[in-house]
This record gives sequence, structure tokens and C-alpha cells, in this order.
Amino acid sequence: MSKDAPKSELVSNRRATYDYEILDTFEAGIILLGSEIKSLRNHGGSLQDAYVDVRGKDLTLLNCSIAPYSHGGVFNHEERRPKKLLMHKREIEKLKRLVHEKGLAVIPLSIYLNKKGIAKVRIATAKGKKAYDKRAALKEKDDKRSIQRALDE
Repeated sequence: MSKDAPKSELVSNRRATYDYEILDTFEAGIILLGSEIKSLRNHGGSLQDAYVDVRGKDLTLLNCSIAPYSHGGVFNHEERRPKKLLMHKREIEKLKRLVHEKGLAVIPLSIYLNKKGIAKVRIATAKGKKAYDKRAALKEKDDKRSIQRALDE
């Protein structure tokens, strides 16, 4: 987990923890157009079904949906445009190794603004959960909730 907690979360991928077992998290910069950041500030984004492609020396965020900005006019962006992510070379190499050797997935967890107001993406290496893992996680969550209710009474 990164040292600084996200200041202002714009978009989160809530299904990621349900579908994947999160192993390690990273912070990456993202290249956005003006209308994209304005739309994100209006909470017009979605990371559902989004993933990170590691090819060569580049990271690309694919299948991320950012709604067209309402006041964008002719200068608006494409909704599902691939977005380049920015990380240090050694971090990209580490991600590439994990994806190719261990068969892990790289998924986005959230897009947020850091303390300086710069958009960042929290990405994670993850391993897909099986159906029985998901059921066990739901059962554990329900058990914790019922114990908390019993303690509150």
C-alpha cells in the first residue's frame, strides 16, 4: 500500500476485491485529456472490467470508461480511449515479470487526486478467485457483521 492515503478518490473498482485476491499495490501516474479530468471530477468514470496491459516498456489502462464531459462540445474525448500509465522503469519490469512468469493480472483499484491535485491510479497485481473462494469471503463477511450486531445490542 502506498505511504500517502488517497486524498480525493474519484473512481473506485469495488468489484476488484470480490473477483481477485490482491497481492501487491502500486501507484501510477495517468495521462488524461482536459475533458477527461473534468468529467472524472464530476464522478463520470468507471473502472468496471478495466485492466492494465503490460507490453514492452509501456503500461496501458484499457476498457476504462470516462463519460464525455457535459460542457466539452467538439473538444470532448473518446469514452473508452486507452490511457498510458506512468511508472518507473524498474517497477514496470517487476510488473512484466509477475504477469509473464506467475500469470498474475494487473488491475486498477482506483483513480484519485493526490495532495497536489494530480490524478493517480492505484493498480494491483492480483490472482483470480475461484467461486468457492468468493462464497467463503461472503460467509466470513456475514459472520463478522452478525458478531458486530450481537456486540452492539
